[in-house]
Amino acid sequence: MRSKKRKLSNKVKRTLITDVNPRSPISEQYRTVRTNLNFSAVDFDLKTMMVTSSGPAEGKSLTTANLAIVFSQQGNKVLLIDADLRKPTVHYTFHTQNTVGLSNYLIGDKSLDEITNETHIDNLDTITCGPIPPNPSELLGSKAMKQLIRESKNQYDLVVFDTPPVLAVTDAQIISSICDGTLLVVRNKQAEIDQVKRAKELLDQSNGRLLGTVLNDVERKKQNYYYYGT
Repeated sequence: MRSKKRKLSNKVKRTLITDVNPRSPISEQYRTVRTNLNFSAVDFDLKTMMVTSSGPAEGKSLTTANLAIVFSQQGNKVLLIDADLRKPTVHYTFHTQNTVGLSNYLIGDKSLDEITNETHIDNLDTITCGPIPPNPSELLGSKAMKQLIRESKNQYDLVVFDTPPVLAVTDAQIISSICDGTLLVVRNKQAEIDQVKRAKELLDQSNGRLLGTVLNDVERKKQNYYYYGT
């Protein structure tokens, strides 16, 4: 069994609702998304998944982190990788260092074990971005990236990639083409319909499999929620 290089504290900078309040209605919605993803993968093995959005600030990274948590709470061994090599956030979310990470692996400087961080959440490890490189697209489309996926799939039940917005750069399209599925996050009252359609077109062009969309930041209506106690 590989050794863990860094054991993190319980302190988190962002509020991850599925971790701090797993019985909340919002956490239940994340579990619903998890269930729907499992249903969408009925004809194939969902081992790698990327989460993206059409534009910035649609809640993509927080959605990614919460989904990684609910999958790990289900008993799956999950690896969350910050593949946004331009504006990384996973190290903020999980309050860890970003001195080494994905970019170190992709240039052959570190092994998978050396860049993997254990979190305070059972079954969930993370890989941060590492030093921001001058050529993110080239690194993400490299043979080393494919090797990373092969290697991580041997150690984890599910590998989740947090990626840049589709319309901003080509990085998301590159990763979509080598993942089993893609989830698109759409923020209510912010994302333009034409932008979302264009994002889907670009993902289709990369031969990525779109698993579905998550409509984020919808006004909560009390009557829409059911509570199940035990």
